[in-house]
Amino acid sequence: MKLGRIDYLNCYPFYYHMLEKEALGGVTVHPALPSELNRMMAKKQLDMSPVSAAAYADIKQDALLLPDFCISSTGLVKSVILAGRFPIEDLDGKKLGLTSASRTSVVLLKIILRKFYGIEPEYCASAPHPDLRDLDAALVIGDDAMTEEIDAAPYRYDLGELWLKKTGLPVVFAVFAVAKSAAAGDPAAVRAVVNSYRASLRCLADERPGLAAKAALRYPGVTCDINSYLDTLRYEFTEERKAALKYYFSAASELGLLKEVKELEFLKL
Repeated sequence: MKLGRIDYLNCYPFYYHMLEKEALGGVTVHPALPSELNRMMAKKQLDMSPVSAAAYADIKQDALLLPDFCISSTGLVKSVILAGRFPIEDLDGKKLGLTSASRTSVVLLKIILRKFYGIEPEYCASAPHPDLRDLDAALVIGDDAMTEEIDAAPYRYDLGELWLKKTGLPVVFAVFAVAKSAAAGDPAAVRAVVNSYRASLRCLADERPGLAAKAALRYPGVTCDINSYLDTLRYEFTEERKAALKYYFSAASELGLLKEVKELEFLKL
């Protein structure tokens, strides 16, 4: 079993048990940025992985979603930030850097700017940790969004908070995908990973100080309070969040940003 792991603090709680307590035999873990895991799942180089929610539109023919898990927020998320030198209303035609680290937030930002502000910046690719001196604004995600440089930007917009204000909905940033071939060919390994995730989330609830201390060691560059950050995240893939993800896909398809996703297809556990 080749298992992906988003190498950001926000995904660490799912992997706490297998990394710190009980490794899974026969499972090789591949830590990477979401964009790399998206690519590897699309190329069938992983059996199972969290991926950008937007990436599901490209792999849905070959993958199933775990029905219980996601990485989401209702409002403030702290790690998906539009930062820059101008107010958001003044970004039409301005140079806006889009992180190469993921897709969900890029599409989310484009929906917000087109649908709710009616503006079109000059988009350009930027590194996960951009130099804001070269840009009018930049979309920054994950641990790179929680740094002193981003905190010091003249204008900062939390996209989870902005999306909630505009739509009344939570944002599902990442989902957990299983290759259909792995689900059929090695269901025991899939169940072992799912059970490890469940054990990890119990640790998040019952052993928060220890989990947060281990997270701080793994992600020393994060400047925010880890306990406070973890409180903003929601990991249960509730019916409300599934409905919110469907709205996201509908809006993205309508604007030509993603392939159409009519239904979410889940693994039967």
